Parts: sequence; structure tokens; C-alpha cells
Amino acid sequence: MSNPRRGLAALAALSLFGSACAWAAGDGPDATVRRAYAVTIRELASQGKAEPPWRPPHRDQLMSKRLAGLFARDDQFMEESGDVGHIDSDPFISGQDGGVKNLKVTIGSQQGDKATVFADFRSLGEPVRVGFAMVRENGRWVIDDITNTVDKQPFRVSDLLSQSYDCGSFMKKPCKR
Repeated sequence: MSNPRRGLAALAALSLFGSACAWAAGDGPDATVRRAYAVTIRELASQGKAEPPWRPPHRDQLMSKRLAGLFARDDQFMEESGDVGHIDSDPFISGQDGGVKNLKVTIGSQQGDKATVFADFRSLGEPVRVGFAMVRENGRWVIDDITNTVDKQPFRVSDLLSQSYDCGSFMKKPCKR
């Protein structure tokens, strides 16, 4: 092979390697959180006309089966009872009202099929940090839990969603509306 051909072959190999690295980096646990915030920002801008990340069709794309199931159960309770479920605020902004300004998404740690990702942003002029426990499920990174902070006290969203409900078909006790 002549030198120009070797150069072209090396350039092609580097290009493929670079593309593979870019694809892998774009598919990391932080990419899922960025997609969730893109949905959040669209939903906030629509003033409730678009669905948030924890509702269909986004929930099954962004969340683990476990966390999606917990959110689905909360939605089912609200539908059957007419009451507010265990989540009465937006877990992606860690509050009932607010927005997302100057979003920065970073990987805190990553080992094997688990990672921690942080979303730092400003909402209503205040700094906010939301933590995400990520798992690789069926070959893709999904959100397995969300950590919010209220009054300087962190809590896991899955802990709230795992609590029992007063009624609901899944509780074997019909709700009276």
C-alpha cells in the first residue's frame, strides 16, 4: 500500500474510532438525564400542555422498569381516588414551581452498570441540585431513582412512591370518589 493510501486508511480508522467514541459518550448515563431535562424544559414552557418525564410516553424511555412502575402506580392512585399521589411536586426541579436555567449535568461516579449523575441549575434564582441513580437496563442507561432536597434534607423519590396508599385497585381496596 502506498503512503497516501496508508494515510487515508489511518484517517478512516481514526474517523470510525472517533465516531464510536462520540456515540458511546452520547449514550452515557448523563445523556439520559439531559434527555429528561429536555422534556422537562419543554413541559415547563408548555405550561402543562406537554407531559413531564415521569409520565407516558417518556417514563418508559427514561426510567428503569422499577421506577416507571412506581410512578405508574402513583398515577393509577390519582386516577382512581381523585386525590394527589405521593409526589406533589416536580422531582426534576425539586419543587412545585420553578424552572431550569444554566443546566449542568455531570457524572458523579460510574462503576459497571451503575452510575450517579447530578443536574445542577438555577430555579427561581436559587441553586438546585438533583441527583440521579442510574442503571443500565436492556443495554441502555435509565434513571432508577431521583434524589431531591427540601429544607436541606435529601430524600429519594422512590421512598415516597413505595409508601402504601389508602385505596386503589392495586391495594385491593376500591377508592370512594
